[in-house]
Amino acid sequence: MKIAIAGASGRMGRMLIETVLNDPEATLVGALGRADSPQLGRDAGAFLGKETGVALTDDIERVFAQADYLIDFTRPEGTMVHLEAALRHNVKLVIGTTGFDNAQKAQLRAAGEKIAIMAAGNMSVGVNVTLKLLEFAARHFAAGYDIEIIEAHHRHKVDAPSGTALMMGEVIADALGRNLDECAVYGREGVTGERDPSTIGFSAIRGGDIVGDHTVLFAGIGERIEITHKSASRLSYAQGALRAVRFLAGHPTGFFDMQDVLGLR
Repeated sequence: MKIAIAGASGRMGRMLIETVLNDPEATLVGALGRADSPQLGRDAGAFLGKETGVALTDDIERVFAQADYLIDFTRPEGTMVHLEAALRHNVKLVIGTTGFDNAQKAQLRAAGEKIAIMAAGNMSVGVNVTLKLLEFAARHFAAGYDIEIIEAHHRHKVDAPSGTALMMGEVIADALGRNLDECAVYGREGVTGERDPSTIGFSAIRGGDIVGDHTVLFAGIGERIEITHKSASRLSYAQGALRAVRFLAGHPTGFFDMQDVLGLR
């Protein structure tokens, strides 16, 4: 599997590089960084004390010409540039980027008619199993329970709520027959009045080096149920990304998510 990594000098990018290098079936063929990165020109494995022969570069065309797959955990604007290159070079995409707007999401889905794409706000097996638990729980707590989603991430995360929190909200809203765009409440301040029971609330915490904690609270009268997932390492995301690469190997085109990869749909 000839794999290139986008955002290769970042925290997630480095974890992806390490995971690819440790997989005997995978070959690192490209490492993309931003044009202003001080790491450009350095070996992609330097942070591990390894020589890979792959230098960090901002030359998108060269990287895509060598790769069969690109794993991308960057920002929406960068991912959309990579999407255009993937279409030119027929490279399959594994996308862990979050924060896309509706127009960008539509572009990604449309591109699935020409290349294979797996996009997910979270690629860990645990989170995706948690989504199935939330779907089940939401159906049974449809009446009489208020639903709140609380997430916490490190101080460097730039978008809120997290992609995983939004995935959880979408799963719950779908199970309840609601539209998340219409029922979501993102934070509260001042005199807000009584809580609307049809809403799904979101709260975001940012601090320190928290990798990713997510709790969904179903609060009823006399009891509350909490379903929580906590990530201690980015390794689970990287391992999920490689599972997605293997999944895409059997699909020339299509738009998929981790529920498809894991056979949970």
